[in-house]
Amino acid sequence: MGDYLLGLDAGNTVIKAVIFDRKGKEIASAAAEGHSRMPYPGHVERDLDELWENARRVIRRCIDEAGIDAGELAAIGCAGHGNGLYALDHAGRPLLGIQSLDTRAAALVEEWTSQGVGDRTYPIGQQRPWPSQTPTLLSWMKRYRPEVFASIGTIFLCKDFIVNRLTGARVSDVSDMTGCGLLNVAGRHYDRELMAAYGLCESMDLLPPLVESAEIAGRITEAAAAGTGLAAGTPVVGGLFDVVASAIGSGVTRTGAASIIAGTWSINQVIIERPELQGPVFMSSTFDRDRYMAIESSATSAANLEWLVREFFSEVRSDGRSPFDLCCELASSSDPASDDPIYHPYLYGAQQDGSARAGFYGIAGWHTKGHLVRAVLEGVAFGHRQHIETMRKAGAAFDEAVLSGGGSRSLIWPQIFADVIGVPVSVAGSRETGALGAAIAAATGVGIFSDFAEGAAAMVKTERHYLPNRALEAHYARRYALYKDIADVMTPLWRRLSAMQAITAGVAA
Repeated sequence: MGDYLLGLDAGNTVIKAVIFDRKGKEIASAAAEGHSRMPYPGHVERDLDELWENARRVIRRCIDEAGIDAGELAAIGCAGHGNGLYALDHAGRPLLGIQSLDTRAAALVEEWTSQGVGDRTYPIGQQRPWPSQTPTLLSWMKRYRPEVFASIGTIFLCKDFIVNRLTGARVSDVSDMTGCGLLNVAGRHYDRELMAAYGLCESMDLLPPLVESAEIAGRITEAAAAGTGLAAGTPVVGGLFDVVASAIGSGVTRTGAASIIAGTWSINQVIIERPELQGPVFMSSTFDRDRYMAIESSATSAANLEWLVREFFSEVRSDGRSPFDLCCELASSSDPASDDPIYHPYLYGAQQDGSARAGFYGIAGWHTKGHLVRAVLEGVAFGHRQHIETMRKAGAAFDEAVLSGGGSRSLIWPQIFADVIGVPVSVAGSRETGALGAAIAAATGVGIFSDFAEGAAAMVKTERHYLPNRALEAHYARRYALYKDIADVMTPLWRRLSAMQAITAGVAA
């Protein structure tokens, strides 16, 4: 058996390939950024042929950089962003790639909320409908794009499409399918009553067979080997919902342990023994064959800083510093103050409100770029805090957390997280926790490790620790309360704006 493992991490924007040894050392990596199409307000789509081409190229580049024979790879695992809607047509050709940033179904969610649809779905799937959720998008397609809906042959998630291109298998893993609200969570199976609640009874046959995350789903085909440089026959496991992969790749594997991911999405999760808690949370996913992950999340995290950098700090600096480093330096140049601006991180809507929009509030003439950047960093952390409060009320409490994702690379942002959330925060040693978690699942699938915990113990390192500054506790409590109050006031205005955008999109269509 080979000494190396390949982990793939397919996000909303970037797909990465990373080769690790059995001790978690990164041997080589490669990444490619894809393009999103936004044909109408709220619509966020991608070209699946481009996604596969990017995957193929990064795998080949990664192998070449590692300087190893592809036959030395013991196994391959893939993680991918959850929800959205990926589909093949009846002939197995790429048909549809809707990303989890899409909010086109916001009005449908409001309609369903008034009809109590979530009261039917939550007891079974541990989720209420929300705009980017896979079954919600599928129902939207059925209602508004019936010709496309009729062409769907297989319903996938992002990483399932990559696994399909590598192996030819049309499968999905249990963690992703629970995370997108398509499974009976307690029973870990598809459920006709659940599909009926979404109005999708006829779609049962479109759901792929289920495998466990660390179960071998297929092997590299000759065609995939020719395109990627991989060795034909290399085993590929079912893979993971990327948030679960990132938890494993940051060393979060014990019951009660917490993982916070500051990536495109705000992910806040705790490993639990049973899927039901004392109160509702946004979703539950499986973690391994016996446990579950309570998850509170929304598309309100580091994508906000990415937007800020792209639109206002993208110029190349002569001193070699990255725009992200510059932003963090600017933010650290201003001390926290009571009159600092407030920022809402709703570039892609809020959790249950696709009409919510981002905004700065309270800007004055004496505020600088540094104040605005700090407001973005704090606003994202406030969004995480709101999710964490929901989990605590439901009984998923914790007293420390591991932070991963792009936001963890900053030297100032993890401290802001610790101060805003009020618990010690550690930062995972690997920057590629999703790919590392996928690699650990691959190693588990071929028997190198007995379970995720053994794999994480062997392959995961911790880099930094941050303690909350208790002197700022009252300061952040006041600002967080203001953050929520402004959102309450803005909600009806956001919905008026969303209704106007829907009219515009209807005219354009």
